[in-house]
Amino acid sequence: MSRSINYGASPLLASKTPVWRSKFIVAALAVAFAGLAGRAAYVQVFGNEFFQRQGEVRFARTLELPANRGRVLDRNGLILASSVVAQSIWAIPEDVDRNDPKLPQLAKLLGISLPELRKRLGPEDKTFVWVKRQVDEPVAKEIAALGIKGVYQRREYKRQYPEGEAAAHVVGFTNVEDRGQEGVELAFNEQLSGRSGSRRVIKDRLGRVVEDVRDVVPPVDGPDLQLSIDSKVQYFAYQKLRDAVHEHKARAGSVVVLDTRTGEVLALANYPSYNPNRRQSLTGEQLRNRALTDSFEPGSTMKPFIAALALDKGLVKPTTPIQTAPGRMTIGGSTISDTKAYGVLTVNEVIQKSSNVGTVKLAMQMSPREMWESYAQAGFGQKPQVPFPGAVSGRLRPYKSWRPIEQATMSYGYGLSASLFQLAQAYTVFARDGELIPVSMLKTDATATGVHVFNPANAAAVRKMLEMAAGPGGTAAKAQTMGYSVGGKTGTARKQEGKGYADKKYRSFFVGLAPIENPRIVVAVMVDEPGGGQYYGGLVAAPVFSETVQQTLRILGVQPDMSVKPQIVTEVVEESF
Repeated sequence: MSRSINYGASPLLASKTPVWRSKFIVAALAVAFAGLAGRAAYVQVFGNEFFQRQGEVRFARTLELPANRGRVLDRNGLILASSVVAQSIWAIPEDVDRNDPKLPQLAKLLGISLPELRKRLGPEDKTFVWVKRQVDEPVAKEIAALGIKGVYQRREYKRQYPEGEAAAHVVGFTNVEDRGQEGVELAFNEQLSGRSGSRRVIKDRLGRVVEDVRDVVPPVDGPDLQLSIDSKVQYFAYQKLRDAVHEHKARAGSVVVLDTRTGEVLALANYPSYNPNRRQSLTGEQLRNRALTDSFEPGSTMKPFIAALALDKGLVKPTTPIQTAPGRMTIGGSTISDTKAYGVLTVNEVIQKSSNVGTVKLAMQMSPREMWESYAQAGFGQKPQVPFPGAVSGRLRPYKSWRPIEQATMSYGYGLSASLFQLAQAYTVFARDGELIPVSMLKTDATATGVHVFNPANAAAVRKMLEMAAGPGGTAAKAQTMGYSVGGKTGTARKQEGKGYADKKYRSFFVGLAPIENPRIVVAVMVDEPGGGQYYGGLVAAPVFSETVQQTLRILGVQPDMSVKPQIVTEVVEESF
């Protein structure tokens, strides 16, 4: 039988609770609720803007809507560069299972090893990483079909270049961000790029768009750019240049074709080149746009300018005789020589035979200032006015510092430097009756208006000399073109090496125009370090000129001005340096 317990008799229950403790507990609870209410008011009312901003930082994203880059077209509307849709693969590394059995398949589709893929998925930033940019559409579809958690795709644009290596130095290329890096793509990058749009959205932690925050700003696509280049002329000129470089075992070469009516550049090619669609392992040799960026001593191609200036000054006439015997002369202790003793030559024949002695005798009748001004008016020593990266100005020293021997050597192209592009433009003075015309890389239908450098009659007289130089008895009989009359000047210059000139390294040139009576085009060719025992411009560069002229005039629809019959040349080519 249990005993009854009197709990009311417990000393603890019998003791009285202090009133202050009860009030303290009630007050503490009241303060806690007041704090919570204040915090809620701050978050919802007073500090709402701050917390909204913090929420946006974590979940709101501004998505860039890329603009489609404008196309680059040739003068006939054929595509030289265009953009196609390409998917880029990205991932949230912390969401990707490193042991996912599908990762080897992903690596294979991306063309990388599995260790490399895992390395790319393990950066410091665990919320975003590019796995591979701009993959082809079929590959992107196969990747999407794998359904790997944490791997996503983003639509971008990839640049394609249908003309490949033939037009690479003109068109250039863009990087993976679609920004121009070389050529026209760089020179006209801002115009071609257009303006990107934007879309403000809320994303969840998996990167999925939950809702749009504001109206979408649509992108503005870049406009198309139409060049003066004719893709057919460009391809043919490149092909013939490449063949010549291979045939003569040369280091490199360049060719420029200008339209003498409008000043448009119809072709600008260099070899070696590169394929802008596949740019792995590119070298500086491949990237160099030699026609614009390389300067060199132009050699005998400068002699027609001396003849034109002598005619303009009234010092001589085309038939004026000049004694060149014994084939050499000494100025300031230096000897200037011809390839052989020609004896008495007319001014016409000085250019036809490319006589150094005859040219120097013409030049020394003028003042250094007159020569300098004539060269400068023809564009030497000045950067070509084309919006193209890397174009050089060459070198033309002030006339006040010229010594007599320097004036003499400058008359036949030593002691100054120019690019092939400058040479091509300078020869428009003979094609346009003494007028130097501006050149353009963009298509234009307007007739070019330039600056008069020589008297029209004297420029026409020099044009006849150029015809003789490219004909029988001249230095460039191989420049003759079936169906069209041509004129031009060879150049063969020793390359500078250290403080002097190399014994067996040359640059070979030919600059000419056609048809000779009413020139439509100027073509300039340069071959760097030809080998195999042939290095004269008349043997190395002139054949490239001949074939390029014939094809270009046919493409332009210019009627032949000569009987179409084979012209066989058997005489020995002679040329002075």
